[in-house]
Amino acid sequence: MPHLRPRVAHTRAQVDLARALPRKAAFRMSHATANGWLKSAGLRTRSSGNCASKHMHHCTSLDRVRTGTIARAIELKQESGCPIMVTGGTERGHAPGHFSHGNGYKLDISHNACIDRHITKHHDKAGVRSDGATIYKSKKSGTTFFDESDHWDILFR
Repeated sequence: MPHLRPRVAHTRAQVDLARALPRKAAFRMSHATANGWLKSAGLRTRSSGNCASKHMHHCTSLDRVRTGTIARAIELKQESGCPIMVTGGTERGHAPGHFSHGNGYKLDISHNACIDRHITKHHDKAGVRSDGATIYKSKKSGTTFFDESDHWDILFR
């Protein structure tokens, strides 16, 4: 006769950003863990292909994203009070480089009036990228926001 264990209710632990940063900023997360952190903090994700594969450009993957990147995205949500929709992560199709999407440093989020106002009001304008995207930079965290035509491309260092 198999040994039966009592069922235990699982609750989602709150993310303690003070403990996650900066000690574990370089740790990598699975898509499921990163998505769970975002969801529990009130952020959403959207994929144009309704998928999460890192290997397909039309998916939105958080696989191998840096813990610090997710923690800073949550901080942005908390500071701004704005809805945040993550539309790009570590999936293929982004520009390469050390501080890239593929290496877990960047996320794309949708434009909305609230987050647009927060970024442009609370962060310093820092020029224009070669592709024409206006750059805003946080003095506090070093986060850099690139205003692309249909989304914010954000570098979390």
